[in-house]
Amino acid sequence: MSKSISGFSKLSKSKKIDWIVDTYFSHKEEAKSVIKQYWNTNDKLQQLHDEFIENTITNYYLPLGVAPNFLINNELYAIPMAIEESSVVAAASKAAKFWLHRGGFKAEVISTKKIGQVHFMYHGSFDTLKTYFKHIKPQLIANAKPITKNMEKRGGGILDIELIDKSSAIANYYQLHATFETLDAMGANFINSCLESFANTFKTEAAYFDGLKDSSIDIVMSILSNYVPECLVRAEVSCKVEELNEDDNVSPQDFANKFIQAVQIAEVEPYRAVTHNKGIMNGIDAVILATGNDFRAVEAGVHAYASKNGSYSSLTHASVDNGIFKFWIEIPLALGTVGGLTGLHPLVKLSLEMLNKPNAKELMKIVAVAGLAQNFAALRSLTTTGIQQGHMKMHLMNILNQFNADEIEKMAIIEHFKTNVVTHSAVVEAIENLRR
Repeated sequence: MSKSISGFSKLSKSKKIDWIVDTYFSHKEEAKSVIKQYWNTNDKLQQLHDEFIENTITNYYLPLGVAPNFLINNELYAIPMAIEESSVVAAASKAAKFWLHRGGFKAEVISTKKIGQVHFMYHGSFDTLKTYFKHIKPQLIANAKPITKNMEKRGGGILDIELIDKSSAIANYYQLHATFETLDAMGANFINSCLESFANTFKTEAAYFDGLKDSSIDIVMSILSNYVPECLVRAEVSCKVEELNEDDNVSPQDFANKFIQAVQIAEVEPYRAVTHNKGIMNGIDAVILATGNDFRAVEAGVHAYASKNGSYSSLTHASVDNGIFKFWIEIPLALGTVGGLTGLHPLVKLSLEMLNKPNAKELMKIVAVAGLAQNFAALRSLTTTGIQQGHMKMHLMNILNQFNADEIEKMAIIEHFKTNVVTHSAVVEAIENLRR
């Protein structure tokens, strides 16, 4: 029976592992062996990984792949992607190659504002609160100067602070809604430090303002928002319809029509839109992980943006105008190329160097393109051969590894499925037949 433990965080790594193995595993030495086999043999590098988070016992590996041939704004990139799902890197590479000789991808950053809020309760006249806010706003900014001065030297800082009345949604609820420019940093720590400074000044100085008492303002919390609808990037591809001519079984016009219909379905049908956008995030998350950024924050913000018009919808759009096929995406991305893991994790540094050491705006463009490419590849498969043909062939090796197939067995099975449909049950049957 499992048991609780006091002081776990104070134990050494080996003692933590001993307790976990003794408490949860029947095959103790086997479990301990699995944990230790993923340790890095370089003690200094392992210590670095141990200190990224708390209570570390081992490393959890993801494959780091590369999708080459991405022509973005007339510059070639090989894009690093950290992901465990079969066919994602292959699909991105295939889309990159398709568009390489059709003008490549175009991308632009539309805006880079980030948002943070001080949430507070106030019992009193809103007119008095507005007067107080107008009075205190310069001091909010001035008192945060020790936090903002270095950011301001680089051209960033606090852009604005607004007072927002949310009392119609929750009684007595108001916000200080602040916008920031954080340049090449994702900026979470910077924004949160500024917000806490705002909150402290706003609360403290209220005691000295006519018509307000210290108790009139109750700070609930101060926190950045991962919804960044004004930190936007757009990526697109376009070509003449007749240039969509890679499949002899489908005419370029039919391909364009069906492709646009597939996008339109995702625009109006949430059940389809979720899966459609998940495919986009396959590409986006993989690059974000490889470059040491926060994929959970990006996911949350992107999906909120997909719902901005009141119904969950496609992040990509397509059209044909005057014989020109166009496919594009516009998404919010708050990314950084300095701070966090970007200067610590060796593979993150490697990935950023592979991308020619981009600044935050350049990385936004690359990530948006990766999402668009992934979606193009998925829709191209869905509307022509079907998604399973390519995906299951990529998944074949995973199934073979599950059954510990040796190299001779792998070669035989791969050859068999060059002319047969890959399904899990069909692969299992082929392995069993081979072994008999």
